[in-house]
Amino acid sequence: MKKYSNIHKLSDNKFLNLFKLDALTDSGRPFDYFFVSRRSGENIKLLTKDSAAEGVVIYPVLRDDPEKIVMIRQYRYPLDDYLYELPAGLIDAGETPDVAAVREMKEETGLAFEVYTGGEDAYRRPFFMGAGFTDESCNAVFGYASGEISRADMEDTESIQVLIVDKNEAARILREEKISVRAAYLLIQFLHADAGAPFAFLE
Repeated sequence: MKKYSNIHKLSDNKFLNLFKLDALTDSGRPFDYFFVSRRSGENIKLLTKDSAAEGVVIYPVLRDDPEKIVMIRQYRYPLDDYLYELPAGLIDAGETPDVAAVREMKEETGLAFEVYTGGEDAYRRPFFMGAGFTDESCNAVFGYASGEISRADMEDTESIQVLIVDKNEAARILREEKISVRAAYLLIQFLHADAGAPFAFLE
C-alpha cells in the first residue's frame, strides 16, 4: 500500500527545504507529515529511492600523535549554544566523499587531511541521519590530520573553535558536554583505539 497521496514543497532555499506529505496510515487514514531535505523536489529520496550521501563527517586523528583527535566546538543556531562535533560538511557537485572531506577539513580547521583507505568499505557507505525528519545521509571519512590550525579558509557564517582532544578530554566531553550523535559514537571508538593501529576498528 502506498503511504502517501501527494507531496508539497513548502520552501525554496539553496541548502534545505521543507516538504509536506499527504500521508496515509496503515489503515488508510490521511494525515500531514512534514520533513526536510537538502535535495530539490524532483530528487528527494522518497522518489529516487537512493541513499547517496549529501555530506561527510570526518574522523581525523593526528598524524604525529594518533592518541589525539581533531574536534570542533561550533555554534548552532537552533540551540543558541555551542556543540562539540567532528569536522563535517556537505559534498559539493562532482566531489567524492573523500575529496569533500579534504576540502572541509581545510576550510574548518586549516589542517591537511590524508584519507585512510584500508578496512571494510561497508563502514564508509552512506548512513541516514534522522529519517523521522530528513532524508539526508552521510559518509564517514577516516584519516590523518597534520599541519597548523588556521581560520583563513573558514566561512563567515560559521563560528568554530578547533580543538585537539586527547582521550581524557574525549571522555570528559562524552560525560559532560553537548555533543552531536555522530561525534559521540565515533568518539567512543576513539577511546578504545590503539595508537599503533588507530583504524583497526574498520577491519
